[in-house]
Amino acid sequence: MQEKIQEIINKIRPMLQADGGDVEFVDFEAGVVKVRLKGACAGCAMSQMTLKNGIERLLKQEIPEVKSVEQE
Repeated sequence: MQEKIQEIINKIRPMLQADGGDVEFVDFEAGVVKVRLKGACAGCAMSQMTLKNGIERLLKQEIPEVKSVEQE
């Protein structure tokens, strides 16, 4: 499961890196994916929108077991 999550995060990563940010997979437990936003994403006011509308939406779409994504 972690490999599958990492593959999807790797698809998102170039878009974040283009804006000076990055995302790091931390853990998956009980349907919750934990990630760490880095670089410009860490202090960005739009980070929650990126997290929920971007990362979470794509992970839930690709992996039905994912219930939510939280920032660590």
